[in-house]
Amino acid sequence: MQDLILSIMNQFGYLGVFLLILIENVFPPIPSEVILLFGGFMTTYTQLNVFGMVIASTLGSIFGAIVLYLIGKIFNRERLKKMISGKFGKITHLKNEDIDKAEDWFIAKGHKSVFFCRFVPIVRSLISIPAGMSEMPMGKFLIYTASGSVIWNLVLIVAGSIVGENWTDILAVFDTYSNVVLVLLVIVCVAALYMFYKKRVKKQ
Repeated sequence: MQDLILSIMNQFGYLGVFLLILIENVFPPIPSEVILLFGGFMTTYTQLNVFGMVIASTLGSIFGAIVLYLIGKIFNRERLKKMISGKFGKITHLKNEDIDKAEDWFIAKGHKSVFFCRFVPIVRSLISIPAGMSEMPMGKFLIYTASGSVIWNLVLIVAGSIVGENWTDILAVFDTYSNVVLVLLVIVCVAALYMFYKKRVKKQ
């Protein structure tokens, strides 16, 4: 995977960065850290520059986020409620009121999470789906997405340009960061699910 990514970037430059980051947003397992750090390194031995790399990667992030936002908008509250009214709802013990509460929370407090989640592996892409489902205004969604993406992309690209050919050393640091964050997310999700079902059992 990594060799293919580097080959595409060497061959297509800014366009390759744009396309890879776009794909990474739609298919999170593709490592954005490799793309951005190597992109920074490329600025040390090619005519490509940090500014162009940041612009290309941020545009890729925005377009990729829009794809998932539109998927969320299509897969809206009403469709979810139809699913819950069937076997899926019986298996998960979800009710329509749970969907309403989740969407109300996102509308009230979750919009800023679109910005902060740009710094979190996997979630940086997936957060676009609930944003679309809750019909978050497109303008606000783009502002938060672009702002978070610029910061994340700039940090990694500049880091790659500073360390140069030693960019893989920095990659190891970000791999550790990603693993720690993912473990914490799993713990939080498990705890949240436990509390949710515990309250549901008490009500029943």
